[in-house]
Amino acid sequence: MVQLKRAFFAILFVFTVLCLTTNPAVGLAAPPQDMAALTIGARGDDVRLVQKLLADGGFYAGEIDGVFGPVTAKAVKEFQQSANLTVNGIIDKENFVYLERLAGEPSRYSRSLIMRASGYSAFDPGNGNRTYSGSLLRKGLVAVDPSVIPLGTRLYIKGYGYAIADDIGSAIKGNRIDLAFDSHREALNFGLQKVTVYVLD
Repeated sequence: MVQLKRAFFAILFVFTVLCLTTNPAVGLAAPPQDMAALTIGARGDDVRLVQKLLADGGFYAGEIDGVFGPVTAKAVKEFQQSANLTVNGIIDKENFVYLERLAGEPSRYSRSLIMRASGYSAFDPGNGNRTYSGSLLRKGLVAVDPSVIPLGTRLYIKGYGYAIADDIGSAIKGNRIDLAFDSHREALNFGLQKVTVYVLD
């Protein structure tokens, strides 16, 4: 019986090691150990990952295309300024660690608003795939009344996440906000809700 137990635990150990070594980064956004500093002109998966983290943090509204251009550089500088890092537009390992911490709720904001929120997507009847500001419509971009929340403002919406005010709509007036989703079904499932909107800028 003891030998059977030992054999079982030995097999379990080998299986665990194999899983970790064959796919060590599942669910993680960790930078590669040999990740070089990223700046304007860089391309590839590392840039795409940085763009995704910047977008999730409400700093980046451009396309996640793996190209470190002027729009990405501007987002990096805004992120660095908000995190009290050296503002140089370059992403190194220290910057990457700070980027990963953006997932939590904001500790600093200028004001908060209770707003009526609806969901929309590029796949809804009559909708285009670009926002008023020209960005590709995706989750993380929202439509606002610019007289209440200026375009370009960074936001955190409870239950939705970080976002950028990048769009407007004829029905989005006053205390209304329209949250973009990546599919028509997600937008429909969201429906109409009251949300707390934190203004970060």
